[in-house]
Amino acid sequence: MDNNNNNNNQIENAIQNENENEKKNLEKKNLFSLTKEEIIKFIQFKQEKKEIFQFDFFQFLNNWIEKRNKRLKGKKEKEKEKEKGIEKKRLFHSFFSLFDKDSISKQDFDKLKQFDFFPKSFLVDIQNKVIQDNQKEIENKEKEIEDKWKKEVEKNQKEIENKNKEIEDKWKKEVENKEKEIEEKWKKEVEKNQKEIENKNKEIEEKWKKEVEDKNKEIEEKWKKEVEKMKPVFDEYGEQYQMEIIKQIFSDSEIIKDIEYVKKLQEWINDNDFFSKMKKGFSAKRDGFNSQNWHKKVDGKGKTLIIIKTKDNFIFGGFTQVGFNGNTGYINDSSAFIFSLRNDKNNRKPEKFTYKNDGYAIYYYLSNGAVFGGGPDFRLSSNLQPGYSDFGRSYNLPNGITYQSNEARSYLAGSYDKWIVDEVESYFI
Repeated sequence: MDNNNNNNNQIENAIQNENENEKKNLEKKNLFSLTKEEIIKFIQFKQEKKEIFQFDFFQFLNNWIEKRNKRLKGKKEKEKEKEKGIEKKRLFHSFFSLFDKDSISKQDFDKLKQFDFFPKSFLVDIQNKVIQDNQKEIENKEKEIEDKWKKEVEKNQKEIENKNKEIEDKWKKEVENKEKEIEEKWKKEVEKNQKEIENKNKEIEEKWKKEVEDKNKEIEEKWKKEVEKMKPVFDEYGEQYQMEIIKQIFSDSEIIKDIEYVKKLQEWINDNDFFSKMKKGFSAKRDGFNSQNWHKKVDGKGKTLIIIKTKDNFIFGGFTQVGFNGNTGYINDSSAFIFSLRNDKNNRKPEKFTYKNDGYAIYYYLSNGAVFGGGPDFRLSSNLQPGYSDFGRSYNLPNGITYQSNEARSYLAGSYDKWIVDEVESYFI
């Protein structure tokens, strides 16, 4: 700032010193006697420093007016007015050759107004221009103030938004931390209560179980004692009840008339469910002495009991778990057995003969009736008689009897192949 002031002072001093003589010469001259070149030189000389130019011009103008007034002194009034009018007009046009009215400031306009040689229209134009400039300056100032205010408002708004965001973020963080703290505290309380409830439930459950076990044990002991007291009665009535059921099963049998035979069959089969539910599904006397009729009734029934009675009152038969399935050939059945209930010839009691597991438990063939063993041990032909027996091939013989001996071959039916069937009964579910 100081450097700029120094430079301006130096320029002003230089102008004043270098052109002092020329300045004095110009002041002595009449404004209207200045040539165009001198006017240009005057303008160039004065425009190097606008403030100096404006000041010097008005000073020059004042000096000139004073000289003019001295010159007109003593002249007649009409001559004065005429000459003054001419001078005004010339001075006015000369002024326009030096100045642009649009560049006049309010301060310059105020100075010019004190000279009465300018036309009113020119002064009005200058005044309007000054007003416009002032209005423009006011508008610019207002715009500057408005822009500054907007910037301040935007700045303040931004600061407010940032502050609000900062407060909001801080509040959210505090809320989140508080919620997390509450949640963790709540979880701990829930876990604690849950643990207490589980422990309490476990305690109650164990206590309840103990009470139930003790009560059940007490009831069981009491029940056992009562059962022991009633066992003879149960055994007696149970056996009687069971025998009644069995009697009903064999009630229409032409072969089983002795309860001891029933007991033996029940013991050997050892399947109370089957034994209590089985029914007589085939009877030769009822359904015919025909192997095909027998197969129609028996095939595919699963567990099957075969009982045969000969004309000589031999009673025997066999039991199979798998039954006769309709496919020609031998069928293995590890639980199969044959039996003898009545053998008056050898004076034997009811006996069971187990399977040797040789793969020939039973044989299926549509033209034959029941076939047990690979000998076979016994077989019924197409008309279910005469029968054939080679006992001991696939089923164990009684002790002391040899396979294929006359005693073995006649053991079940009284003969090897000439025995006559009186009745055949088949039982299944």
